[in-house]
Amino acid sequence: QVQLLESGGGSVQAGGSLRLSCAASEYISRVRCVGWFRQAPGKEREAVAGLYAVGNRTYYADSVNGRFTISRDDVDNTLYLQMDSLKAEDTGMYYCAADGPIYCRPDYSKRADYNYWGQGTQVTVSS
Repeated sequence: QVQLLESGGGSVQAGGSLRLSCAASEYISRVRCVGWFRQAPGKEREAVAGLYAVGNRTYYADSVNGRFTISRDDVDNTLYLQMDSLKAEDTGMYYCAADGPIYCRPDYSKRADYNYWGQGTQVTVSS
């Protein structure tokens, strides 16, 4: 059972940046999708970004495309989410997920397709 631990959340003003980290307790498959999700109060958990390492393919929600960057470091077994030009609507609890669909196909964004989840880290963006 892989354990995931997020960090890096906090409070920031609109236009600012944060870098989230997700440390895994062991090696994460490069064939299976890894991703970041977020959940705002009163809303469903939604996919933010996905990464298929072997193919070096990344996927982003339209709302964050061009502002967020997902990456991974296999030396440290760590997943990252660089978030720039933050907006108030980016506020929420952010979760990393691993052991997702192979090649991130057909869809990286379905929560049920991921087997490992972190506990979440809070991001608050003030306008």
